[in-house]
Amino acid sequence: MRILLVEDEKRMAQALCQILRLEKYEVDHFETGTEGLMALESGFYDVAILDVMLPGMSGYEITKNARKKGIGTPILMLTALAEVDHKVTGLDSGADDYLTKPFMTKEFLARIRALGRRGNGTADGYLSFGDITLHQSTLTLTCTKSGQSVRLSEKEYRILEYLIANGGRILTREQLAVKIWGFENEAEYNNVEVYMSFTRKKLSFVEARTEIKAVRGIGYELRYEDV
Repeated sequence: MRILLVEDEKRMAQALCQILRLEKYEVDHFETGTEGLMALESGFYDVAILDVMLPGMSGYEITKNARKKGIGTPILMLTALAEVDHKVTGLDSGADDYLTKPFMTKEFLARIRALGRRGNGTADGYLSFGDITLHQSTLTLTCTKSGQSVRLSEKEYRILEYLIANGGRILTREQLAVKIWGFENEAEYNNVEVYMSFTRKKLSFVEARTEIKAVRGIGYELRYEDV
């Protein structure tokens, strides 16, 4: 799961990044509200964590702008402001959850897990498209028609997860590279090609009619044609 963290307090940001990475989450950190909104609008993130008081644009403003543009990424708002009115403002702006500093690590991680399940659109860890189903906890791909299953690598799972979340939409190679390998990773586009090939072989192995189609000069899309 890829997480966006927008926090200008350096010690807090470093601590949160360390906590999340120890849990095997991938984290991109930005310090200003303007950068945070641009990152959130990319659609690359499964969960966003926003501080309220940020330079350039507040967490409230980021959330309002993102929601107006149809960005549905689950948002956890962090703040030292504990009054009920502040929490109401955060939730009314479009945030999904609100956590007051200081907080316990266990509670913080539990909130992240809950928002991650909400963002996947499933409470039981399953994602479906056409005749395929992904199971998050086991990284298993199953074809509902043939009954065949196969274990996916982490990268293969994330490719299918991202394509399913954008079913019917063409994703560029750049979008896939950033989503799977991250902003700071120097992954070449051929990494995308290689893992697409692996993932297609897994779809073929389970005899799925769902296919990853290449759109020349643009990228890829997930298609299902029932015959």
